[in-house]
Amino acid sequence: MQDHIREWIALAELPSIGSAVLLRLIQQCLPDVSPDSINKTPQSLLYLGNDQLKSLNLSAKTIRHIRAFQAGDWPSPEYLQSIKRWLQQPDNHLLTYVDDDYPALLKEIPDPPLLLYVSGNPEVLHLPQLAMVGSRSASRNGIALSSAFARDLTAAGMTVTSGLARGIDGAAHAAAVALSKPTVAVLGSGLMNIYPRQHQALAADIIAQGGALVSEYPLEMPPLAHNFPRRNRIISGLSAGVLVVEAARRSGSLITARLALEQGREVFALPGALNNPQSHGCHDLIREGATLIETSAQIIEPLASLLGSYCYDEKRPEAESVKLNDNEAKLLDQMGYQLVTLEQLVAVTGMPASALLPQLVAMELAGYIENTPDGYQRLI
Repeated sequence: MQDHIREWIALAELPSIGSAVLLRLIQQCLPDVSPDSINKTPQSLLYLGNDQLKSLNLSAKTIRHIRAFQAGDWPSPEYLQSIKRWLQQPDNHLLTYVDDDYPALLKEIPDPPLLLYVSGNPEVLHLPQLAMVGSRSASRNGIALSSAFARDLTAAGMTVTSGLARGIDGAAHAAAVALSKPTVAVLGSGLMNIYPRQHQALAADIIAQGGALVSEYPLEMPPLAHNFPRRNRIISGLSAGVLVVEAARRSGSLITARLALEQGREVFALPGALNNPQSHGCHDLIREGATLIETSAQIIEPLASLLGSYCYDEKRPEAESVKLNDNEAKLLDQMGYQLVTLEQLVAVTGMPASALLPQLVAMELAGYIENTPDGYQRLI
């Protein structure tokens, strides 16, 4: 790999050409060998002569960069040295399309990235993954549901994959980290430019718990707006399915879901309140054929064959193994899934606060509800 790092960086950063087109062109350049052999020598494209390059109908900009590569002027020695220094640091890796460690599931998509920068444990990329995505400006209920589903899916043996964004993404990653389990974050920026900045500590925790940060972008690439839709194909490509927790009609999460459908992955969506704009995107997906989800078991069961030695147990999630008594179960039903205050519960149940509080504490300890500064939120 070290011998070919310059070639791979050049291939990945060639302008005006995507990975799908590039892989097809590589096969055109070597018509006398099998596709498997072609995949082992993709750098051959970089050594073609002028006439051959012109015959491929490449843009003038792409040809200029290939010629600069042949002249030794691009990528610059300083730039390559900075990447090699990064690779010398613990937990940093560069996976190319032909490496054995490259995720097999990701290779199946139409336009797999030619290389992946990875901070953390690259082996986690081969575990059964479920992508969780949703709104950056999620409601309190959406955050609570993201945490609860991520916790249950992680406990069942799935690795949660998301985009490290604010809102749904961050809540999903944090829930896995809280269980000391790996999670995968796919960034829309370079790994030396963690975005958003307020998730730098979360990113460090992901690595510490055996997870991984992943990006196809150069190490210092800023979080440009056009990076994120393209990043989403990796989130869905690594995963067996995608769960959309909360999304408005113009949410980028819907891009991930539709890419997943194109890639032949399962798509799940959580319904929400009719008057919540952050649920309208999920409702659209359900109308288009996504599976409506109410419990984590409805995701785990169709994907159980992927769990292998994890041996999915229908008694999961763990919180549900703590049974509520009749009064607590009735109170849980009366709460609904919207945030509710103690005063509202008193009015709904007709019970005094002194009688409700012990039940609420027991339900919180069992993992059925969360006590927030604004009220109680049902999780299950």
